[in-house]
Amino acid sequence: MSTGPKGTERDSIAQCSVCGHFEALFELPGRTEKCCLQCSADLATSMLLKTEIDAATSAGRSIEALEAEFREVSSRLLGRSQSAEIGNG
Repeated sequence: MSTGPKGTERDSIAQCSVCGHFEALFELPGRTEKCCLQCSADLATSMLLKTEIDAATSAGRSIEALEAEFREVSSRLLGRSQSAEIGNG
């Protein structure tokens, strides 16, 4: 196993738990599944956005832009996940 960016570990080529592609996988802190670089990046972004949305809501700030970005990231993840399901069906 080789080391990727700080906080991640990378295995040899295996199947991404989100999109199903066979690629180098990464493990995000606090998560058990391993994902390809694209899915890992979107999962990390969605976790950060959730935290920012919660903080902005608590502070009474507008969350429209954050919600729009969260929808975009979620849509990408959903699209990749559904593509994997169609390919496996």
